[in-house]
Amino acid sequence: MVYLSKIYTKVGDKGNTALGTGTMVSKDHPRIEAYGTVDEFNSNIGMVANLLPAGGDLDFVRSIQNDLFDLGADLCVPAADDSPDNRLRIRPQQWERLEKKIDEFNERLSPLNSFILPGGSVVSCWLHICRTVCRRSERLVVHLSRLEAVNENVIIYLNRLSDLLFVMARVYNNNGADDVLWTPGKSQAN
Repeated sequence: MVYLSKIYTKVGDKGNTALGTGTMVSKDHPRIEAYGTVDEFNSNIGMVANLLPAGGDLDFVRSIQNDLFDLGADLCVPAADDSPDNRLRIRPQQWERLEKKIDEFNERLSPLNSFILPGGSVVSCWLHICRTVCRRSERLVVHLSRLEAVNENVIIYLNRLSDLLFVMARVYNNNGADDVLWTPGKSQAN
C-alpha cells in the first residue's frame, strides 16, 4: 500500500526524480516522459468518467484508470530490474478485457464507410481527446522500448485502449448515428 505523509520532498528541485528502484534520473528522461504522459492521459479519462450519464460505463472507465496506474507503476520500474518480489506489471488479461469490451461495443455500430472527425457529443469529444493522448503515450513507450527494456504488455495495452476509445467515442455519438464524417477535400477550391 502507498503511504504519503508529505507531498513535497524537494528531491526534484534540481530537475531529477527517482524511479521505483530508487535510481535517480532527469525529469526529461524518456521513461519519465512516458509515464508522465500516461498520468496526463489518466487525468483526461477522469473527465470522461465525470461526464458519463447515469447508468453508463463508469465502473469500466474507473477500471481503466486503475489499469493506467498499474501501467505507470510498471513503467516506473525498468523491466530489466525485475526481482523475485513480483513487481506490478501489466498482464495479458488486462488488454484481453479491453478486446472483449471493443467487441461488445462494436456490435452496436454500423461499419464505417468514411473516416470520422472528432466531434459530436461532449463525451465523444473527450473520448477522442483521450484517444489521441493514449496514442502519444504509446509512441513515447515505443520510443523508450528502443532504448531500454519495457514490458511488451504495456505497448499492447495502450494500443488496444486507443482502439477502445475510438469505438466508445462512436458509441457515445448515438451509436455512430451522430458521427461527424470526413469529406476529403471538402474545403478545397473547385
